Amino acid sequence: RRDIPTSYHLAVVLDDALQGISHVVRGQDLCAATGVQRLLQELLGLPQPRYLHHRLILGPDGRKLSKSFKDTGLAALREAGMSPQDVRRLLEFD
Repeated sequence: RRDIPTSYHLAVVLDDALQGISHVVRGQDLCAATGVQRLLQELLGLPQPRYLHHRLILGPDGRKLSKSFKDTGLAALREAGMSPQDVRRLLEFD
C-alpha cells in the first residue's frame, strides 16, 4: 500500500521473523503489501512465511469487517462454536 511508510513494512517483517511466524492470513486488500514485505525479507535474509489472502468479508451494510471497527473476530467465532473448518469455509479456503 502506498499510504503505509516503509518503516511499517520493516517492523512487520522483523516482528514476524522474531516471533517465528510461519503463515500470514489476511484480506485481499493487503495483497500488494505482501510483495514489499517479501522483498524486505529476501534482502535481510529473513525467513518468508506462507501468505494466504482471503476474499473480504462484508457486513450487512456492505462494509468490510475490521478489527478497527470492533467487528467480530476469530475469538468470538470460536466462542460461538465455529470450528476451524467452519472458518476455512467462511473464508473460502476449502
